[in-house]
Amino acid sequence: MPELMVDGRLWGKERRLARRYPLICHLLDTAAVAGVLWDRVLTDAARARLARAVGLSEGQLRRLVSVWAGLHDVGKIIPAFQAMSQDAYADLMSDAGYAHAGGVEGQGLGHDRATQWALTSLFEAWGYPVSRTVRRSAHHQVAQLLGGHHGCVHRGLDARHLRNREAYVPELGGPGWEAQRVAHAEAVRRSVGCGPEDVVRGPLPAPVAVVVLGLVVVADWLASQEGVITPRLPVEGWTADGARLAAHWSEASSLAGGWVADAGLGVAEWPAKPFGEQFFFAGANALQASVAEGLPGLVDGPGLLLVTAPTGEGKTEAALHAASVMGRVSGASGLFFALPTMATADAMHGRVAEFAERNVTGDRALTLLHSMAWLSEAYGRPGAEEGVAAGGLVSDARSALVAGRWLRGAKRGLLAPLATGTIDQALAGVLPVRYNVLRLLGLSNKVLVVDEAHAYGPWMHSLLVRLLEWLGACGAPVVLLSATLSGRSASSLVEAYRRGCGFGEPAEVTPVYPGWLYVSGRSGVVSAPCAVSSARAREIAVRMVSVSRDARAESVAGRGAAVVEELRPLVQRGGCALVCCTTVAEAQETYRLLRGEFPQLAAAEDGLLLLHSRFPAARRLEITEACERAFGKPGVEGRRRPPVSVLVATQVVEQSLDLDFDVVVSDLAPLAQLLQRAGRCMRHDRVGLTPVEGGRVGWVGVAPRLTVLEPVDVRGEVRAPKRWGAVYPEALLTRTSHLLRERGDKPIAVPGEVQELVDAVYAEDFGDRLESAVDRERLERLDAERVGAVLAEETLAQMTLVNPPMGMVDLAELSREGALVDEALLTTRLGADSERAVCVFVQPGGAVTLDPEGVSPVPGWGRGGRLSVAQARVVMRQTVPVPGGWLRGRGVAQEVPVSWGRLAALRELCVLPMRWSGDGVWACSVGDRSISFTSEGLETSAS
Repeated sequence: MPELMVDGRLWGKERRLARRYPLICHLLDTAAVAGVLWDRVLTDAARARLARAVGLSEGQLRRLVSVWAGLHDVGKIIPAFQAMSQDAYADLMSDAGYAHAGGVEGQGLGHDRATQWALTSLFEAWGYPVSRTVRRSAHHQVAQLLGGHHGCVHRGLDARHLRNREAYVPELGGPGWEAQRVAHAEAVRRSVGCGPEDVVRGPLPAPVAVVVLGLVVVADWLASQEGVITPRLPVEGWTADGARLAAHWSEASSLAGGWVADAGLGVAEWPAKPFGEQFFFAGANALQASVAEGLPGLVDGPGLLLVTAPTGEGKTEAALHAASVMGRVSGASGLFFALPTMATADAMHGRVAEFAERNVTGDRALTLLHSMAWLSEAYGRPGAEEGVAAGGLVSDARSALVAGRWLRGAKRGLLAPLATGTIDQALAGVLPVRYNVLRLLGLSNKVLVVDEAHAYGPWMHSLLVRLLEWLGACGAPVVLLSATLSGRSASSLVEAYRRGCGFGEPAEVTPVYPGWLYVSGRSGVVSAPCAVSSARAREIAVRMVSVSRDARAESVAGRGAAVVEELRPLVQRGGCALVCCTTVAEAQETYRLLRGEFPQLAAAEDGLLLLHSRFPAARRLEITEACERAFGKPGVEGRRRPPVSVLVATQVVEQSLDLDFDVVVSDLAPLAQLLQRAGRCMRHDRVGLTPVEGGRVGWVGVAPRLTVLEPVDVRGEVRAPKRWGAVYPEALLTRTSHLLRERGDKPIAVPGEVQELVDAVYAEDFGDRLESAVDRERLERLDAERVGAVLAEETLAQMTLVNPPMGMVDLAELSREGALVDEALLTTRLGADSERAVCVFVQPGGAVTLDPEGVSPVPGWGRGGRLSVAQARVVMRQTVPVPGGWLRGRGVAQEVPVSWGRLAALRELCVLPMRWSGDGVWACSVGDRSISFTSEGLETSAS
C-alpha cells in the first residue's frame, strides 16, 4: 500500500512572514539543525557518553535525535492549530479527508500536548519498547519529551487514555488528521535516513533525556528564525512531493551549519599549557603550584575539585587552570564561572575573558549572566553589537569573545561555550521553571566553577546539592571554591556529586585549610586532602566590645558611641577603616553619626563613604569605583589612598570587592562572615610605601585587628536587635560570641585555625562547654529555632526542587507535573531584596526627571511608543532593589508608563514618584509606608 503523500497545505509558521511556511518544511529544518547541534555542540566525549548510556551507536543516536527534533511539532496537525489561519483552515475544510467532530477547532489543546498524545501511539507502531506501566515505557517517554519542547514537560498518560484516545482528546481530529501526522513523521524519518532498526532499547536515562530535549528546543528556536525561513519560503502552490521534500532536506542540511555557527554555538578547546604560561604574573603560589602539580595525575574523566583557602590566595587562577585540565581530560565543551552576586560576576567576567583570550581556542563566545547583565559595559558599550546579523554572529564566531544577539536572548546564555554569571543561573536548572532543561543542557558538558561556595544559606545550599547530583549524572566536571566551608557542608556537596555519578556509599571527606581534594567521577574515590602553606599566614587580633541601644544599660556603651571611640584615634592620626553594619538602615544611621561627629571626614574627598545595596545602580557603581580607588590594591594606576578615610558598608564588602583597610570594625556576625571581613584588614602588602604613597601609618602596627560590636541586652546577654530581623540566626551569633570570648586575647591564626574554628561554631556538643545552666538552656532554645528555620528552608527546597536524576523515567518530574514556579523564588533567596524600584523626581515646576537635580528627563514619561534599548538602559541604571514588603499596597501612581510596559525588562518595575520634603529629603507614600530618598540612598518608615 503506497504511503500517503504529505499535504503541503498544513502550515507550521506564519507570524511576520509574507506567506505561510509549510509544517513539513519546518520539521525538516529542525531535524537538520539538530543533527548539526549533535555534531558541533557536543564533544566527542559527550556523544560517546550519551550513546553508551542508551546502548546505541553514536550514529544511531544522532539519527534518532534528528528524527525526534523533526517530530516536535506534529501536534500542529490538529484542527485547533490549523484554524488559527482562517483561510488555510477553510481550504482544509473543503477536503472531506479532514472531517472531525464539531467544535474541536475551538478547544484549547495546545500543539505541544497534542504532540505527546500523537507520538505515543506512533512510537509504539515504530517498535519502541512498551512496558506494563505506560509511564515507564520508552514509547511514552520519548513522546512526553517532545511534548515538552515549549519548556514544560506535561503529565504522563495512562493506559486507559491510550486505549480510548478519541474519547479523551477528540481535539486530535479524525482519521485524516492522524494519517497526515503519520505521513509527516514518516517523511522526516525517511529524509534523515533512520531505519526500522534505529529504535531505543528502553526509556532514556534522565541525564540523556534532558540533553536531547535541550537540543530539540535549541534546534526548534534556530529553525524558527525569520532570517532562516524568509529566504526559503516555497512559492505559491508548492506541493510536498518526494522530489521537493528531498530538495528541501538537502538545502536545509547544507545551511544548518551556518545557522548554528551564526548563533555562536560550538565547543571550546583546552590546549595543554603549564600554569606559568597561562597567566601574566610570574610564579605560582603554594596553592596554585600544588593544584598544578597534583591534579593532572588524578583526573581520569569527569570529577569534582574542592579548593578551600583564605581570600587573596589566588583561588581564581587555581580554578581556571584546573578547569583547563579537567575540561581537556573529560572532553568538556566550555566553562561557566558562577558567583554569588552580580558585582562579583561583573568583576570575574573580565578575568575569564582575559584567560580565554590566552588559553582557550575553538568556539569562544562569552556571555555574562544575571538579571542586570544587559547593562554591563561588555554588552552595552557602543559597537558591541557590530558584526551581528539577524541570526547571530557572523563568520568570526570561532574567535569572538563577545557573545552575539542570539546567545544574549532569554534562556540562552548558558548555551554559550563560555559564561560567567550568578549562581542562580545554574540553580534554575533544578527548579521546575520553564526551559530548565536549557540550563541543564548548557551545564551538562561544561566545567562548572562555583566561587564562594560557603556563601549560601540552607535554601541555596539545598539547590546546589541537587544540581551537583545532576552534574555528576551528566558527567560534568565541577570546581568548588570556598574561603570558609564547614566540614559538614563540604561533605554534603562532595557526596551529592558522588551520588550523581552512581556511588551511593559515603566516603570520608575531610577538607583541609588551605588545601584541596579531588573526587573521581569514574571511581568515586576521594583523594587524600592536600594541605598547602600560605604566604599570607598571619594572626588577627580580635577585640570584643559589648554595645547596647537600651538607655537602661548604664554599664554598656551605646553602639554609636562605641563606633565613634573606635575610630577617633584613626581620625586624629590617619589611616583607613571599614565599619561593617548588619543592615542598610544601620549603615545609613552610622554614616550620619560619623558625619556629625567628624565633620572633617565628611569635608575631605573620599574621607567618608557609604556603600550598600539601596542606591540606584549607577550611583552604587560610582561609589564602588571610588572605594576601589581609595582602598584597592596599591600600585594600580589611578588609585590614590586617602590620608584618612572611613567606609561604612553592609555585607556587600565581604565578597564583591578587593579592598584593604588598616582597621576593621564590624557588628557581630557568624564567625565565617567575621573572618571574611577581617580578611579586608591589612589585605595587601604596603611595605616600603610612605603614607603619601599609599603605605600604612605607623600607629596601626603591622598585625591586622578586628573589633566586634557585640549587641547585648540589659542583663549583658548577647541579643540580636529586632531590627536585624532574620539576617543571621541568633544561635550562630551566640555561639560565635561565646567562642571568641572564650579565647580572650588570643589572636586567630589565619589560615591555621580557620577550619577548626568554623567547624567548632557548628559543633553539636557546643553547649557542653558553657558553664551556666541558663546559658546552656538558652542556647538549646536558640539552636532549636535555628534547626527549625533550616529545616523549613530545606523542606521548601525538597518540595520545590526537581527530583534527582537517579531512576527518573517520567519526565513530568522535570516540571513538577506542570506546577512550574517563578524564577523569582530563586533570586529572592527567601527574604532578600526581591523587587526593583525606580525613583522619579517631580520637580517644583512639574517636570519629572530621573535625578533630584532635575537635569535628566525620564525617557518615555507620559508618552506611548517604545523605548530604545539605550533609553531602557538609562532607566535601569537608576533602579534600586527593595524588599517586596516595601511596595505592598502600591497603586496606580507606582505603575510604569505605557512606553516602559512594552519592554519586558521595565514592565515589572515599581515607580516611586518622589516630591521634595525639604532638608535634602525626597519622599513618597506607598500604601501605609513612607519611602524617602536622600544622599544616603533609599529608606522607609511605616506611616
